[in-house]
Amino acid sequence: MSPPGAASTPLDRFVRERLGTVSWNQARKLIATGKVTINGEIATQQTVLVTAGDEVCLDPAKASVLRPKTAGCFFVYLDSQVVVVDKPAGISTVPFDDTECDSLWHRVRASLGTRQRSSRLQVLVVHRIDKETSGLVVFARTNLAFKYLKQLFRVHAVERRYVALVHGHATDRTIRSRLVADRGDGRRGSTRNHCLGRDAVTHVHVLEHFESASLIECQLETGRTHQIRIHLSEIGHPLLGERVYMMRGTEPVATPRLMLHARDLGFQHPTTGEVRRWSLPPPTDMTAVIDALRAQR
Repeated sequence: MSPPGAASTPLDRFVRERLGTVSWNQARKLIATGKVTINGEIATQQTVLVTAGDEVCLDPAKASVLRPKTAGCFFVYLDSQVVVVDKPAGISTVPFDDTECDSLWHRVRASLGTRQRSSRLQVLVVHRIDKETSGLVVFARTNLAFKYLKQLFRVHAVERRYVALVHGHATDRTIRSRLVADRGDGRRGSTRNHCLGRDAVTHVHVLEHFESASLIECQLETGRTHQIRIHLSEIGHPLLGERVYMMRGTEPVATPRLMLHARDLGFQHPTTGEVRRWSLPPPTDMTAVIDALRAQR
């Protein structure tokens, strides 16, 4: 289906008018379940405008997709080049595979799609944080911003600080190691072989001690996969809620999730050159654990 005229038409109206035999609700359901594409991209927003030259395809037999939720997508900062988002714990930064349709990336696209035609929408992944980790994530909205930010991350010119709850009484220190994808048991970890792995540096600063745990701040000098989790576990202070890198003999503490929050993010803006910084306090599920630990002292 292609629009005959030059006037822009909302997608739900376009589908209803071209099919002629469906109600408004039916047209909107076809859109919401991913059965309509514009120029090859699935369009799940009924208000997206269709203009002359757009190729709109409808496949009622196509498997339905869940419409991404937008309520959990909170924009901390938004302009034409970048979007900084407060990621809630419990969703992936990017989809694990084609069956996952409610990642943070999906939510950002869905939210931006209400402001911009999906056929012109770009949400480019610059970095990611773990599914159980909350906090600040930046996506690029243009190729220029993407290349610029990727280079900043590559040369460690991005300011990133996390807050975490760990087992035991931690101390201020800098952790340096070389991380490999398989330490010998199928899991990521550090190696003493300087010919293997990649350098990883984490700066740890203690904020508060509890009876059997500590609230700490971690500043990343590098950003390897699971870097904070691995480093803290290897020095004997695994994160509360840790399951993958938990040390033997460590008594687990009941927590709703991994107690890690990406609190601070800062970088030089791709086009203005201005250094921008954002900071978000831990969410309520983490502050509740902190309050409970304080009450036990």
